[in-house]
Amino acid sequence: MPSKPHSKDLSDLFSEVTKLRKNSPLKSLQKYMDADPTIVSLGAGLPHPDTFPFVSIGSTVAEAGVSVTDSSAAAKAISVSSKQPTAKIEGLERFLQYGNGRGVPSYTRFVQEHTERVHSPLYEDWDVVVSAGNTDAFTKAIALFYQSGDTLIVDEWTYPAAIETVRPMGIRLAPVKMDSEGMVPSELDHLCTTWDRPETAPRLVYMVPTAQNPTGATMSLARRHDIYSVAQKHNLVIIEDDPYYYLQLGSYKPLAEVNDPEDRYKNLPGITSLTPSLLSIDIDGRVIRLDSFSKVLAPGLRCGWITAPKYITDKIQFHNETSIQQPAGFSQAIVSKLMNEAWGHAGWEKHLVQTQRQYAERRDMFVDICQSHLKDKVEFTIPTAGMFLWFRVLLNETASKRKGVMGEIFESMLNNHVLLVPGYMFSPLGQTEEVLDKPYMRAAFSYAAESSFEVAISRLAQALEPFTCRNI
Repeated sequence: MPSKPHSKDLSDLFSEVTKLRKNSPLKSLQKYMDADPTIVSLGAGLPHPDTFPFVSIGSTVAEAGVSVTDSSAAAKAISVSSKQPTAKIEGLERFLQYGNGRGVPSYTRFVQEHTERVHSPLYEDWDVVVSAGNTDAFTKAIALFYQSGDTLIVDEWTYPAAIETVRPMGIRLAPVKMDSEGMVPSELDHLCTTWDRPETAPRLVYMVPTAQNPTGATMSLARRHDIYSVAQKHNLVIIEDDPYYYLQLGSYKPLAEVNDPEDRYKNLPGITSLTPSLLSIDIDGRVIRLDSFSKVLAPGLRCGWITAPKYITDKIQFHNETSIQQPAGFSQAIVSKLMNEAWGHAGWEKHLVQTQRQYAERRDMFVDICQSHLKDKVEFTIPTAGMFLWFRVLLNETASKRKGVMGEIFESMLNNHVLLVPGYMFSPLGQTEEVLDKPYMRAAFSYAAESSFEVAISRLAQALEPFTCRNI
């Protein structure tokens, strides 16, 4: 089998801060302790583990592939104890000690194995480094390349936390038009080709290619290849923020047409049939992929990982060492125990299939209700992944000409006791007149009780009535 190529060196795109960022001097001594277990270290300023008051930590978790709402299902107790390492994970004291910014080895080993199984990167020197979730990872990825005055390419509707992360840094945003699959490659190419000052040309493009937030759009494999080709042409680094990647749900089918729910949901993607990621087609090492357990285990864990060429993950490790250090030790311990021992890769896939099923059922129910109650009031594309529907409000002629109409609709929703997110909150242009009355809203089907879907959408229909169905 031919060996994989080495990634291209894109370090010339690094910011001046990143070029100066080095390994923490104290952290750099850890390699000597790791290499020689007989060494007696008087150098490390580490608290002694005997002073840690935690003997063990544990959790009761569902069996892999079984919902916690299934009262008949057996649960499994897992625990990690101090000074009791196993063949696959460290003792609790190791998780609770200072780290080197790369993560506790058993945790990083699992996510590295998982990345190989799912994405199989095409270049040899790829690596992973821990993050405290994708917002933390995004901040680190931006800091690698950008400083005040630089420009970041984003979708015309994008994740608000990304906007609010870069604005205080003095980073400008260049939005690119979208369609039902997300960012349009020809529009990205046009933006880069017509950039008037080559010395200030953007070096980064940020996107959520699966279940884009807020629009719910998912890129086909062909679209991903086209975006990647444009990135190669203009030497762009792609930040692939993919927290919804494992929430690919398959095609929608009206519940009235489903004779057997078990049959309807038996072919969910799991891990083996997911749309390939940008990372999986990256031959240059120009994709920085952000992954997180937030949407598929729990967001409060604050556990994720970043995949990129090693010379890039090294720089992120150095940044971690002067910021988060690593995700919380308790979180890493529970995730590592769960993934390496209680579930393993096979159990993890069963869990993902179960999670996909739960969201697919929610999506299908929510779409059914929207199509019943919101006809002639909104348009939307049915998502094949994620948590969101992106509504375009079909304003009547009178309402469409009225300044501030979307503010009126927001007040009408509140008066009818239903809440959606106004579209302008996702605009890189900010709260300008150009976007305040764009007739878009985001609805999430992920959190509200299924029993409240009908109530919520009925209230929304009532709130929209004066603005949509008739001229006034």
